[in-house]
Amino acid sequence: MRILSILLLTAVVVLPTHWTFAAPAPVKMTIVLQQQYLDGEISEEKRTETVVSLTEIWKKYRDWQLITLDDRTIVFRKAVNDISPLLKANGYFGITDDGTLSIFNGKPGRSNQIIQSFFQIDVQKLESRQQAKLKQGIRVLSKEQYEQVIEMYRHFAVVQ
Repeated sequence: MRILSILLLTAVVVLPTHWTFAAPAPVKMTIVLQQQYLDGEISEEKRTETVVSLTEIWKKYRDWQLITLDDRTIVFRKAVNDISPLLKANGYFGITDDGTLSIFNGKPGRSNQIIQSFFQIDVQKLESRQQAKLKQGIRVLSKEQYEQVIEMYRHFAVVQ
């Protein structure tokens, strides 16, 4: 502590009195806010903000995780404990040709666009009505239902 005091005193005496330490000029930066949902989907919002100090930005986005930072862009991410708006709007559980439980963007059969895949199911263990439901598609309506369907079919997963 004594050494630090001596160094500060020396700096005050030695440095010219006309030197001033001005605050850095505000900078316009792109702030990218990513929200990552349980189904892996990431939504992104971009904003342009005038940044006076990084301390203020950290305070403003303290609930977010810093992903990247450069001289023009700061990317923050937050985990959202819910399913994505895409899933709520058009997600259907179904089964692929190889027996993988997946969520499709639209009804299986009509849409081959897979949003998320989970695990392979031993289709022989399923009742015929369960197989039919998966082939028709099970609408994803809520986080709770999403978790229930995954848990129900986890019992039929192929163990390797």
